Amino acid sequence: MGSVAAQETRDVPSSQRCEPGSINVPIPKSWPATAGDTSIDPAAVSAKIIDSFGAALAKKDYKAIAELFAEDGFWRDHLALSWDLRTVKGRDAIVARLEETGAPLTSVTIDTTSAWRAPRFNYFDGHDRFQGIQFCLKIDTHVGSGRGLVRLIDVQGTWKVWTFYTVLTTLRGFEEPVGPRRPKGVQHGANPGRKNWLDRRIEETNFENGSPAVLIIGGGQAGLTAHARLKMLNIPTLVVDKNNAIGDNWRKRYHQLVLHDPVWYDHLPYLHFPETWPIFTPKDKLAEWLELYTKVLELNIWTRSTPESATWDDNEKQWTVQVRRGLPDGTTELRTLHPKHIIQATGHSGKPFMPAVPGMDSFKGDLLVHSSKFPGARPLDIKRGERKKAVVVGACNSSHDICQDYYERGYDVTMIQRSTTCVVSSEAATDILLGSAYSETGPPVEDADLQGWSWPAELHKLHHHDLTERQVAHDSELLDALARAGFGLDRGPDDCGLLYKYLQRGGGYYFEVGASRLVAEGKIRVRRGREVVEVLPNGLRLGAPSAGSDNGPDVVEADEIVFATGYDNMRSEARNIFGDAVADRVGGVWGFDETREIRGVWRPSGHPGFWFHGGNLAICRYFSRILALQIKAQLEGLMPLV
Repeated sequence: MGSVAAQETRDVPSSQRCEPGSINVPIPKSWPATAGDTSIDPAAVSAKIIDSFGAALAKKDYKAIAELFAEDGFWRDHLALSWDLRTVKGRDAIVARLEETGAPLTSVTIDTTSAWRAPRFNYFDGHDRFQGIQFCLKIDTHVGSGRGLVRLIDVQGTWKVWTFYTVLTTLRGFEEPVGPRRPKGVQHGANPGRKNWLDRRIEETNFENGSPAVLIIGGGQAGLTAHARLKMLNIPTLVVDKNNAIGDNWRKRYHQLVLHDPVWYDHLPYLHFPETWPIFTPKDKLAEWLELYTKVLELNIWTRSTPESATWDDNEKQWTVQVRRGLPDGTTELRTLHPKHIIQATGHSGKPFMPAVPGMDSFKGDLLVHSSKFPGARPLDIKRGERKKAVVVGACNSSHDICQDYYERGYDVTMIQRSTTCVVSSEAATDILLGSAYSETGPPVEDADLQGWSWPAELHKLHHHDLTERQVAHDSELLDALARAGFGLDRGPDDCGLLYKYLQRGGGYYFEVGASRLVAEGKIRVRRGREVVEVLPNGLRLGAPSAGSDNGPDVVEADEIVFATGYDNMRSEARNIFGDAVADRVGGVWGFDETREIRGVWRPSGHPGFWFHGGNLAICRYFSRILALQIKAQLEGLMPLV
């Protein structure tokens, strides 16, 4: 369980690989000792520590603050101490961080507004063996207010801060117009020139008299959540999307696609899914919800629209963007916009990765596409003897879903598994991996987010090491059956499971919703550890067997071939849209940096006025606020333009 530099080389197992330039987050060998005495009053212990914290803060006695922490305690901060996302570990590092930032906290109090937020004993590990005290905070800073979460541990009879999390949620003077601050929605009075709501919405959406301050490229969950947060900060914003309608990024995907995350994990900002919503959302239902979301929150959207050029002016500190806008009558117009900021929200990854395999032009079958273009399997007329062979290259979520679709339509299906896959049943993912934080009967999703993102990455990863052990035990029958069928399995980086494959690598996993059972039963055949070296007129040629691969025939016949081979990094799409001048200035995206924070997304990208935003619905919900606050702070001169 150690730290290794990311290497995209064959001597590193695929399960351990990270995004190029990122690190494999190290994890501790074990948890601290559990609390020795749980009969004490957690509220009294917590109050004593926070009172001491406040007194030391008032005197700027940073060493006294650090002494409240365990020797290897953590402070994770999202925008409360500085305009950055940063985690520090150890007393000396905490002192240095407070000296560097000047500790802009002005008030830190315990949040007792619910039993979940108030001080209480809580299990911190994934096996419910290690117990300490947890409570939430309300914080104020020089520029706004926010929240926090603290975990205390018993260090040889003395309670110490183990993890301390602070996050800015509101800028003073720019509070969101929600609840008691909601807009009036009408202009009373005798003004013959006043416009009604629809007139104002059309004018706002068209940007007839100016440019948006922020231009967002992409109208999926990332673009829409960013716009929603920016709108609540009164920032004129426009989303441009190449599709005909919002939701098409989901609507156009393969026929059987359903979200693998449960609904209580997937709520969007300001508008939660209703209680009647199914646990797992079908793609077309999600598409309809995203379209509704734009209307209810009054987001400004141009569909059938794409940026044709974008240049940054270092003197004016703004962009000049040429946007080809699709109009309702089917024509287009070229609009010139001058936003201060651009957000690329075109998806977690970049453009589809289609390997350059020799012989692709020779294929005589019915279909050869990347999974992003897969139209869904055509039903075969089995009664009339129609037979088709489908081959899917890849062995993660998309591949499994597509293989299952082919099987259900009557095809003979083969999956080409080039490297191992982390497989998790839907039940284990919902009940074990997410259930400790997000559940139907758990705390509100905003509280669950606070708990989840308050973990320093190395402890969060250790927690998922425990959860993965429980998940593997839960799924043992399934996993054993897959292994017998010749399917290659792994447990993710450092045996820490699916989530850290997602965060560190961006892929390599499958949520079992049916296809694994088909693999285990031999109904979907698997060719393991073999590379595709050539496309033939009637199929694929595989490379020679290597250690751990199968010894089957080199040629696999196919009438249809789908390459479920993933996507390039988000930077590739930045280069495709904005050219080398932008792409060469931005840094790495996804994976972890040396401070154990996720790189490049929701943070300054390396190019002024340019941001990346992406992830699943839950990640977009949380980090859309982090992103919007930074943009607002820059526009108001509170944060430097970097």
